[in-house]
Amino acid sequence: MSKLDFIESELASLKEQGLLINIRTISSPQGPWFVADQKRVLNLCSNNYLGLANDDRLKAAARQALEKYGVGPGAVRTIAGTMTLHLEIERALADFKGAEDTIFLQSGFVANQAVIPALVGPDDVIFSDELNHASIIDGCRLSGAKIVRYAHNDAGSLEEAARAHVGRRRLVVTDGVFSMDGDIAPLPDIVEVAQRHDLITVVDDAHGEGVLGRGGRGIVDHFGLHGRFDVEIGTLSKAFGVVGGYAAGSASLVRWFKQRARPFLFSTGLSPADVAASIAAVRVLQASDELVKRLWDNASYFKAEMRRLGFDTGVSQTPITPVIIGDAVKASELSKRLFSEGVFAQSIGYPTVPRGKARIRVMISAAHSREDLDYGLEKFAKVGRELGVI
Repeated sequence: MSKLDFIESELASLKEQGLLINIRTISSPQGPWFVADQKRVLNLCSNNYLGLANDDRLKAAARQALEKYGVGPGAVRTIAGTMTLHLEIERALADFKGAEDTIFLQSGFVANQAVIPALVGPDDVIFSDELNHASIIDGCRLSGAKIVRYAHNDAGSLEEAARAHVGRRRLVVTDGVFSMDGDIAPLPDIVEVAQRHDLITVVDDAHGEGVLGRGGRGIVDHFGLHGRFDVEIGTLSKAFGVVGGYAAGSASLVRWFKQRARPFLFSTGLSPADVAASIAAVRVLQASDELVKRLWDNASYFKAEMRRLGFDTGVSQTPITPVIIGDAVKASELSKRLFSEGVFAQSIGYPTVPRGKARIRVMISAAHSREDLDYGLEKFAKVGRELGVI
């Protein structure tokens, strides 16, 4: 018997439970429609909120950077890998977010692993929303600090936890927009608790930037809390359409992160083409809020029609549209049937969401036309009735 025989039995178990992830292959640019597994389908899965992943302005910026700077930075940023483009994206993001400075990193996931362990350690306490993203959870674990989970979006639970747990330094961290349900953290209430108890405040705005706030400036802007949250963490891989992550805050905090954030110190930064495309994306949002408005119009229409059809779309307050099925096997079958009808909408089950809360997570884009959305609605209605979920 091989020491790795358990893998095949575990994979078979995942398949039986409807939890085996079917990874499809995309062979065209991201857009409202794309080619997945050699089939042209309506794309209701991507985090490409504003349709920028295939935008001509971003592609032109990437090409120009490729010719000027080459394909890679050649070293970690603390040795010989910081290029003028890296400093330009940090200035652009700071201006966009209304912060003193930013540090640009390899991804939003990495940003949490960079920031949290740089702020707290084994003698400290972290208060973490119970539904925080895996990247936050991993960043907390890497810090070695004591982790105290508080009830989801419950400032009262945070207050009780802050009173009960002491430490050298204490930090509260929350997602701004929760990616599976699309609900928004009550930042004003959280910051009030934090100020009473002198907590460091960190918000991961991955699904809020480009979506909430003035022209997509994010959840801190949405609530008018500039200067009251210590760190905003974000990503360039969703609404901005590219790749990369960052942390925004005071100039002194950013200086500290550049001295102590391990992903910054020990991993090569992003390529010139990626960085230039990211800069172009920020400029697009600074110039106009048209795409953000179109995103919200599309999302409002799609959600209302899905509810009218009888689907459960949960508590979402954002364009994220969870279509909650419950049973993972049925959710998986719904996804497969939709794909056969020309709609790519991936099922999501445990451990990404709790058991019994399996769903299709629909991600609406500003790039979708009304005709695109109507096509998706028609297919959801057809397959949903066939499977008895509406």
